[in-house]
Amino acid sequence: MADIALLMNEFGGEVVLAGQDLARDDGLETAVLLSLFTDRRAAPEQIPAELPQDDLRGYWGDVQPQVDGDQMGSLLWLLAREKQLPAVLSRAVQYCREALDWLVEDLVATRVDVSAEFVAMGWMLLNIDIYRPDGSTVSYRYNYEWSAQAAKRAA
Repeated sequence: MADIALLMNEFGGEVVLAGQDLARDDGLETAVLLSLFTDRRAAPEQIPAELPQDDLRGYWGDVQPQVDGDQMGSLLWLLAREKQLPAVLSRAVQYCREALDWLVEDLVATRVDVSAEFVAMGWMLLNIDIYRPDGSTVSYRYNYEWSAQAAKRAA
């Protein structure tokens, strides 16, 4: 089953058109984009002091998940006001792994490797390698910009 194709650009995610119709994504990119860049609901104790304490976010589809306890998205949004420290990279990797765990649980992948690094002031690079059951590997690289997250929250 194919998803509507999404593409990341400098302004965020964008729906891809094929002529007058929506393009389809028969691969994993749209699923990975939604998994990483949809805001997962946070527990109240996870909200940093500098963020509004009543903003737990969350994906609307998680109100009635098909599988109890399933949550869509990641907690990367919690990093929007963090400093560029090694501990923040560790949390980013953890949040990405949690968001992509479903790939292994649903047998879409045998393994998912995640790494993160700071590439410039305010920019983190997320490296995602997905190992498919057929032996192939799919790799994705995403720049995560702190100021874009802060601007999104202020809007």
